[in-house]
Amino acid sequence: MARVPPPADRRHAARVLLGLLVPGLVLLAVGRPELILYAVLGSFAGMYGRGERPAERLRHQLHGAGMLVTGVALGTTLAATGAGPGVLVGCVTAFATLGSLVTDALRLRPGGPFFGIFALGATASVGADLVSPLGAVLICAATAGWCLGLGIVGAALVTTCSDLYPGVHAGHNTRVVVRTRSYKQALRYALATATAGLAGLALGVEHANWAMAAAAVPLAIVTAGDPIDLRAVVERAGHRIAGTFAGLVVTAVVLLPEPRPAVLALVVMALLFPTELFLSRHHGVALGFFTPLIMIMTELAAPTEPLGLLVARGADTLLGVAAGVAAAALVPGRER
Repeated sequence: MARVPPPADRRHAARVLLGLLVPGLVLLAVGRPELILYAVLGSFAGMYGRGERPAERLRHQLHGAGMLVTGVALGTTLAATGAGPGVLVGCVTAFATLGSLVTDALRLRPGGPFFGIFALGATASVGADLVSPLGAVLICAATAGWCLGLGIVGAALVTTCSDLYPGVHAGHNTRVVVRTRSYKQALRYALATATAGLAGLALGVEHANWAMAAAAVPLAIVTAGDPIDLRAVVERAGHRIAGTFAGLVVTAVVLLPEPRPAVLALVVMALLFPTELFLSRHHGVALGFFTPLIMIMTELAAPTEPLGLLVARGADTLLGVAAGVAAAALVPGRER
């Protein structure tokens, strides 16, 4: 059950919202609300390092920004070159595998390469005529840089900060076990994303990248070399399904009346606050806000028939979550 977030979480969520609000309003001012997709992806950098000491938070936000910008650069390049679905599946699988190793080594929170996977897949599915790859990367990087600046200012204003994620002071044998677990987790990401992507292609799913991103979500509960907990993976999968379908209802309420793009862009910005507010408290509740956020920004960037979009999203979620849970079950996680 979701608890009421404490003041520290509300401050963090407000900072994340401000990280998107300013770039989003700039895009509205210049008449390009459809480009808010790239600003949203950059604003995810502000989500990293929640509850960490200022220097560590800044370092982790910088690492998260690097992953997001890299994902956008790869995705927009695939879109510009007209790469086929098979190439996209291969690229996302490779990115997820390497991203798992890197995020475990850096001990990023939120854990895992989900946001990078999502950035790559989302931007690769947008038409190449929307914006140049360089323009997309600049919007994402500028937004991420703005979020890092907000983090520095926030650290200067708040003199006390709880250390929720202390570093691991491990001996040699412990490091070997952690490294082994990280390799196994990377294998799970590779298996889950490849299975979801290939199954999506075989079934003719239009947005196979959504299935691949959904496959990463159950695995993200295991971070930084922790042993696999299949019960927690299944529970996270349940939250993903319930939250996504609740979010699809919200999406339908917003999209079906066909409001103007500027209104949709404002809704996207507003949804980021509750998404981040509940992200560490209850994943299902957070997804009730995150799902309409990503659906609406995708609709802005690549308009399509709303009802078909909602059905595709639901099918992709079920397919991806099943692949993620299967990968967790198939790759053993207990080390001596």
